[in-house]
Amino acid sequence: MLSPVNDLPTVEWLYSAILLRLGLSLALGLLIGLERERRGKEAGLRTFGFISMLGALGGALGEHFALMALALVGVLVLLLNVQTLRANQGSELTTSAAMVVTCMAGILCGQGHTISPAAVMVIATALLAWKERLAGFSMGLSESELRSALLLAILAIVIYPALPRGAIGPWGLIEPRAAWITVILIAGIGFVNYILWKLYGSRGTELSGFLGGLVNSNFTVIELSSRVREGATGFIDTAYRGILLATTAMVLRNATLLLILAPLALLGALPAFALMLVANSALALLSYRRRTAAGEPPPAEIKLELPFSLSVALRYGVLFLLLHVAGSLTQREFGDAGFYVVSVVGGLMSSASAVAAAANLAADGSLSPSVAGTGAVIASFTSLAFSLSFVLRTRQHLLIRKLATAMVCVALAGLLGVLTGDALRPMLSHLLPGLR
Repeated sequence: MLSPVNDLPTVEWLYSAILLRLGLSLALGLLIGLERERRGKEAGLRTFGFISMLGALGGALGEHFALMALALVGVLVLLLNVQTLRANQGSELTTSAAMVVTCMAGILCGQGHTISPAAVMVIATALLAWKERLAGFSMGLSESELRSALLLAILAIVIYPALPRGAIGPWGLIEPRAAWITVILIAGIGFVNYILWKLYGSRGTELSGFLGGLVNSNFTVIELSSRVREGATGFIDTAYRGILLATTAMVLRNATLLLILAPLALLGALPAFALMLVANSALALLSYRRRTAAGEPPPAEIKLELPFSLSVALRYGVLFLLLHVAGSLTQREFGDAGFYVVSVVGGLMSSASAVAAAANLAADGSLSPSVAGTGAVIASFTSLAFSLSFVLRTRQHLLIRKLATAMVCVALAGLLGVLTGDALRPMLSHLLPGLR
């Protein structure tokens, strides 16, 4: 007679599938366990590996077993904290939270997820590894910087969902959500760059020039030019490289905005942006390799202002709306030439807003992608020329001559890219059909 246990139904797991899930969970557990082991924690490499595989088994077996796995990890967390408290070592809150997150990631692995648990564990490991840097950053955070971060969150999370969808107004020219998402995007890029600048400091004018160019290239050029104008003649070569890298960052930022807001518009403009980046980078690298250790002053520190405030947000929003409306009207009345004139004017005020307005018009179908891409390149050209006007005030003929030559080379590279963009667009469209 057969035993009742043998009469129970069994489920055979597909070997390759369950092996992949367990292997991924083990790898993710070892990743975070390695960081804990390096810091000498009680729960280290093996513990986190076991916790992650326990979660994977619970997730594969079903909801009840997943909850059981979480409960077992909770017991383990309790025992760990009791042990450390008895040893007068304090509570292990961070390690305890990491153990719970590891179990949850393991459950996701057991259920067949791959990207989500991997992303969660990489982020968790980064938070643990960057403990000192994040603590130093938070301790050095000023009240005004905290207010800027909260304001950015309010604009993105509170105000944006409350704005009306689609175009409003009698002619349907104003799109509040499109303007607001552009404000959030530009301000977010500037704020992230400000955080990087605050974390890593001003390690030379070259790095500061590049980071400053992501926020506002004109401000960076003004800052560097003012140092030269104050009489620091030995600072000319350093300022030259800093300005080149600031304009490099401006071109890279504009291309990124076009890619995010209207990827199809970037196809024709991609050769121009790429050649401008190559020309800028090559000129900066050539100057860097020619410099000598003697004769140059210590790297100067660029003092960046707060990259985000309410006045900056409103200025970007109003400027975007004006350029959007002006671009739509001039394109309707005067064709593509009228839009190009607006791109020139927009590049003088803010190339980022001009590029965002062109991309938004292309995304709405009000403007062809090729015209929008060309307008973005024109706005970048105008910003380059406008930056050079600040250098003229230094009255340093060597710096003016070097930068004028460099800007002409960059502009010629961009013009060559514009001329070749039309020929390459069909090929790029064929290679990237998903952008449509």
